[in-house]
Amino acid sequence: MKQQTTEQATPARRRPVAHQSAQATPWSQLHREARQRFGISHFRPGQREVLQATFAGKSVLALMPTGSGKSLCYQLPALFLPKPVVVVSPLIALMQDQQAKAGKANIAVEKIDSTLTQSQQAQVTELIDQGIPQLLYVTPERLENPEFLDHLSKTGISLLAVDEAHCVSQWGHDFRPAYMGLKDARRRLGNPPVLALTATATEEVAEDILTQLGAKDAVVVDTGTERPNLIFSVHHTVNTEAKQRRLLDMIRAEAGTGIVYVASVRTAGELHACLVESGVAAGLYHGRLAAKQRAQTQACFMRGDYKVLVATKAFGMGIDKPDIRFVYHYEFPDSLESYYQEAGRAGRDGLPASAVLLYRLEDRRIQRFFQVGRYPRLDELQAVFGSLEQPAAAPEVAEKSGVAPRRAQAILHLLRQNGLIRRTQRGYARKARGVTDAELEAVLTSLSDRAATDRNRLDEMMHYAESATCRKQLLRTYFAEQQGEPCGACDSCRDRKTPGAAEDLPHSQREEAYEIVTSVGPVLTTAPETLPDRNAPVYAKGDAVLHRRFGTGQVLDQEGDNLLVRFPDSVRRVRLTYVVAAPRSSNPTPTV
Repeated sequence: MKQQTTEQATPARRRPVAHQSAQATPWSQLHREARQRFGISHFRPGQREVLQATFAGKSVLALMPTGSGKSLCYQLPALFLPKPVVVVSPLIALMQDQQAKAGKANIAVEKIDSTLTQSQQAQVTELIDQGIPQLLYVTPERLENPEFLDHLSKTGISLLAVDEAHCVSQWGHDFRPAYMGLKDARRRLGNPPVLALTATATEEVAEDILTQLGAKDAVVVDTGTERPNLIFSVHHTVNTEAKQRRLLDMIRAEAGTGIVYVASVRTAGELHACLVESGVAAGLYHGRLAAKQRAQTQACFMRGDYKVLVATKAFGMGIDKPDIRFVYHYEFPDSLESYYQEAGRAGRDGLPASAVLLYRLEDRRIQRFFQVGRYPRLDELQAVFGSLEQPAAAPEVAEKSGVAPRRAQAILHLLRQNGLIRRTQRGYARKARGVTDAELEAVLTSLSDRAATDRNRLDEMMHYAESATCRKQLLRTYFAEQQGEPCGACDSCRDRKTPGAAEDLPHSQREEAYEIVTSVGPVLTTAPETLPDRNAPVYAKGDAVLHRRFGTGQVLDQEGDNLLVRFPDSVRRVRLTYVVAAPRSSNPTPTV
């Protein structure tokens, strides 16, 4: 709460340090300032390359994993560059956190967002006109304001830093329509160098980031996605009850604090209630909570008041809590980018941390539901276009059309991208010619490629959950890196190390190594009452089953007559239909 009081106070007038030339990298001074202000004795991988390109006046795309020190790449230059460094951030809470940390480092820092009163905004604007801030945090929406851009243009800026830059890309996992205006804002500010930073981006997303920012000539610094201290695992469950039991067991076995991610607000509430009833100190965070309640919950989590925080994807961007020991995904997210970004919030202190996905095939329906509602309908396009009888800014368009603000902004970008509207000083406006419903329908058709990409990303997420390959090898391949050697620590690698595991045996000996061989049928093809043997045997993880269609598989979990089995091609849930006894091996049943 003390932090909020500080943020609402009149912006401080700090004297900037003496600026030096932006043409050469002042390494000795950088090392001194990094040590004195941030307690940093040496630069991490990627930081030196980013700093060198920045001081050379080049644009940079920095792909660096969570916890690698991306913010230092614009905080240090702000001390030396002749004009302010403007940092675009997607969340007000993140801006507040970054402002507080920069202030502690004695950097002349300001932010301007919707939490400030008109008087406070005027004071910050005055400081901008005087060239006082070395570091200025803004939301992307603020850079759509022509009047604000005029104030920035008077003094100019040395660098436009875009935090969480994957939000720029329409192919990214966390696309934010407001980011689409950054290219125009940069042009109006005289095309200063841009520094785009993100922890996760595929090749396609990285290319789109540079296109959308008008920085195709940027230096790309890619340190890879690898987080050696993160231990990845997937736990398969057959139903909700089994999943909850598994989650409780894992939480109770953990010594530290962590996050449990869910896909929906409804699940968040239900799971939070379940954990609290089970005696777990749990907090709840999602986007539908009041801003004050979200802030209080976040503060409690940062203090360590909770053992676990149940959250939707609304939580976590920019959270700097180094001692998070685990991140569990109770339901899988829409893509491996989302998963890796969220899992990466664990273990920022470099100590071992767990990243576990609780997988149930039926959870796919949740993400499919979100995908269907992700893209606008024809009536929404018509409403937004119809509200543009006179030029209007995005908030006004949302109010007139009755379409939610973020969705209205996405539609405006879509209409502009398809040449049906234009952007003027007074806001968005129709082109001179008329637009038919058929042309608006054609706009929807143009989204088919993006929808297909969404489906492919979800398929890749499911492949990760169902594969027996090293988890980190899968992640490296997905992010277009060298596959490298198996990590040796994930569940797939540990399974392969188990003495007597099927993967370690010649193919001709694999069946003989199992103690139990059972035949099972496809899901729900035979009603339970027709089972010849009503006393279904109990299976352990790793027991072998023979299926007449899918071949030999390994049991992952059992709930009554239901088995979750990993077959060579995928993971399937099957129901016992008949039992065939097999000669029992003299070898003990392997644990897989």
